[in-house]
Amino acid sequence: MPTPHPAIAELRAVLGERGVVSDPNELRVYECDGFPIAKGMPIAVVFPIDTEQVSAAVKILNKHNLAIVPRGSGTGLAGGCVSFGDGVLVSTSRMTKIEKIDITNRMAIVQAGVRNLALSDAVAASGFHFSPDPSSQRAATIGGNAATNAGGINTLKHGVTVNHILGVEMVLPDGTIIQTRAGQLFDGVGPDLPALLCGSEGTFGIITRLWCRLAPKPKHFRTVYAVFPSTADACKTVTDVIAAGILPTSMEMMDGAMIQVVEQAFHFGFPSDAAALLLLEIDGVDEVLDEQMEAMLVIAQKNNARDCKRCSDPARRAELWSARKKAFGAIGRISRSYCTQDACIPRSKLPEAMERINAIGKRHGLTITNVFHAGDGNVHPILLFDEDKPEEVQRTLIASQEILEYCIEIGGTITGEHGVGVEKLHLMPKLYSAATLQTFLSIKKTFDPRQIINDAKLIPSDKLFVELVHPVGMNMNVSGGAGA
Repeated sequence: MPTPHPAIAELRAVLGERGVVSDPNELRVYECDGFPIAKGMPIAVVFPIDTEQVSAAVKILNKHNLAIVPRGSGTGLAGGCVSFGDGVLVSTSRMTKIEKIDITNRMAIVQAGVRNLALSDAVAASGFHFSPDPSSQRAATIGGNAATNAGGINTLKHGVTVNHILGVEMVLPDGTIIQTRAGQLFDGVGPDLPALLCGSEGTFGIITRLWCRLAPKPKHFRTVYAVFPSTADACKTVTDVIAAGILPTSMEMMDGAMIQVVEQAFHFGFPSDAAALLLLEIDGVDEVLDEQMEAMLVIAQKNNARDCKRCSDPARRAELWSARKKAFGAIGRISRSYCTQDACIPRSKLPEAMERINAIGKRHGLTITNVFHAGDGNVHPILLFDEDKPEEVQRTLIASQEILEYCIEIGGTITGEHGVGVEKLHLMPKLYSAATLQTFLSIKKTFDPRQIINDAKLIPSDKLFVELVHPVGMNMNVSGGAGA
């Protein structure tokens, strides 16, 4: 058995026996996140319970020149919390305290490991909630939400995570602790650091505490359920509703393949021959909602919707949204593995994009299903494959790249909410000039001059190169030298 790295004993002295995992069998759980193609085994995983322990652990890792990789609950979908080379994961999953709830000032202070839904549950009796609601909200941490600037079903009207974060506490790669707030209830002094840190994917430091905006939970809503004979008709409905001046809270779409997966798993009563399903929801002043709902129904019917239903019943509404949020879990019934892409494109391009994505899947012999935030143009093609078949893994990677390159060509981007991570890093030069990417790297080096924290994620590195070109089990090349 190999001799443990000397840093392990020092970490245990600070965090205790239960605060460090170094057994290779236990580490296997942490070799990937929700993107199973990118795998790397860390030397250890540490579980601090507060900011001070994070700082102490980081200082030890610094002393031993070990790479530092922040990790929340591991629900990410771009390989952003995977260790490549000699690295240690610093998990915030035990930092679960909701430290303060201030309804009067509509704010909560939470540790980074608090689950997204746990905060909304904690303030539900007061009529408030934490608005960002990714589909993984039962497991995803708020620190992870901020790191990837996560979105969710409510994004169209209420914004992504950065719009709901008032301040951040972060441990820098040398162990220094910083806060971006000037005070408990006042912000706006100096550079907008919360906005810079949200979406930085753990490449600047480890988020340990957040000041979260609490929003009133909508009291009145209307939900429209519409079934279409083609994805083009459903996509046209999305653009027409927005063009009509209506701003729904949510506009979610499932294609025919995904409808059948969800129906077979949970029996929600969806038609077996539907090509596309839209869930449209509006909230606001009760007196005007019926008029907007009728307008959406008329638009859907003009676009050949054959089954349109109004829904104001809370129980049925909850059932419909449960169907949407359970879609990804249902895929496990039909596929060993899947890769969820996350491009964002102009809404006007949705009909042709759906056709192109399906054509790419057919050309590579892959099944692709779609469930996505149609109102934002945030598409989530889900490529099904078997990770035990190296050739299928290769085809999945190639098809994914073609999809993302196509989305860039039509005016889109490579991520709407999941982040770049390591998966899409090689595509950053297709979005940004060399000078812009160098500026990104310069900003990272301001926080992380030695490039020891989550290097070669999000921002192309001049120190580390990770290439996802080999099958699972030996699925990457890692080396020093020029970045992707």
